[in-house]
Amino acid sequence: MSKSKIVIIGASHPGHEAAIELVDRYKDLDVQVFEASDFVSFMSCGMKLFLEGKTTGQDNVRNFAPDDFKERGIKLQNNSEAIAVNPENKTVTIKNTVDQTTTDVSYDKLILTPGVNPQNIDVPGNDLDHIYLMRGYSWASKINEALNDPSIKKVSVVGAGNGISAVEAALSHGKEVTLIDINEAPLSNYLPEEFTDVFTKELTDKKVDLLMDTKVTGFKGDGTVEAIVTDKGEVATDLVIITVGIKANTDWLKDTVKLNKAGYILTDEYFRTNLPDVYAVGDAIWPYSIPANKNIPIPSATASRHEAQYLVNHLFEEKPARPFYGLAGAQLLEFGDVHAVVTGLNSRTAKFAGIEATTSVYVDHLRPDFIPDEDNPLGYVALTFDKLNHQILGGAVMSTYDLTGQGNVLSLAISHRLTLEDLAEQDFFFSPSFDRQWSLLNLAAQHALGWAKF
Repeated sequence: MSKSKIVIIGASHPGHEAAIELVDRYKDLDVQVFEASDFVSFMSCGMKLFLEGKTTGQDNVRNFAPDDFKERGIKLQNNSEAIAVNPENKTVTIKNTVDQTTTDVSYDKLILTPGVNPQNIDVPGNDLDHIYLMRGYSWASKINEALNDPSIKKVSVVGAGNGISAVEAALSHGKEVTLIDINEAPLSNYLPEEFTDVFTKELTDKKVDLLMDTKVTGFKGDGTVEAIVTDKGEVATDLVIITVGIKANTDWLKDTVKLNKAGYILTDEYFRTNLPDVYAVGDAIWPYSIPANKNIPIPSATASRHEAQYLVNHLFEEKPARPFYGLAGAQLLEFGDVHAVVTGLNSRTAKFAGIEATTSVYVDHLRPDFIPDEDNPLGYVALTFDKLNHQILGGAVMSTYDLTGQGNVLSLAISHRLTLEDLAEQDFFFSPSFDRQWSLLNLAAQHALGWAKF
């Protein structure tokens, strides 16, 4: 009996997860993974730590080494870019990016995880040298070389979302840093004003020049960037790092696989595409969001691994036993001494999902009042909830103290569709060494409900 041929496009988080789950769960499979890049499984989320010199080396910032696949009988080919799906004969065309030759590879099941590409800014001069994007192995190499170049003194970061990690990396090398964003405050797409005010102070305290509510209109330089042109004047610079968003790597699929208006692969509740035996998971799809009750963008390594695991578990069922359970979606945002976790929806994303939601922000000391302020930092909690039934749709926690675990509590509450009342009354531990008689999350929910503060 011949083995079933499973072809996976992309070796990042979802492709890695799918391959490992397949050989762990099933026998008699021929699993092949094709990766377009030369270096396999670089973790862009670890780029900041690498640039700060806090890793064991660039080549170790990865999900897995190719030998890990080989030991499990998984076939992996790098420098192998998928350029077409041919559903009529169930093959995918692979281009060797070194010699440009093409090969048609047959499949019984095809799993697409093409991922996303970082976006540049479509303005004059964006092709000048020393304008870099912060995603992927090759860009990490270029940025690292530039940050270690003493002749580069002024670094400008465009994009005050995930761009704050680029700012921190540049500061660690002693650079003068300017942060530019079209929004009014850093991280304002993720966090309410009470939170962004804290990040703004942390950035300015570290001598970052903030140019908010500022639009980049071009770049100037003689071969190498020398200035950024904005609607508020020019900014002299030696290096530009752009972190303004991502775009699905799906142009090669548009004539065969159905895409949404934003260019992301359309899938059903089982991650099936419009083509028989062709599936898609990872950042190039919009998965089901539990709080939004619809498919929305949730670009995340964790999310993509959940998707891949579900898909593999149900891959050979003619009709899957159940649809994908869905995601809350969580992300860490940090700079300096400030750490925040956001999960689920906020006011902006709730509006995108068509939900009438309210956001309540609660700020208080983490420990009882008899603890001196220097040992009793503030904790911030934002809760986004449905106005009509009080279902918790999203949340954020922030402090100079490590409250990241509280963000996971909010993710669990969102995933199980808990209400403000549930969170307000939930029993948590108490010790004045760590918490209050009512925990910070209890108090935040009680505040949102208008209950008296205890």
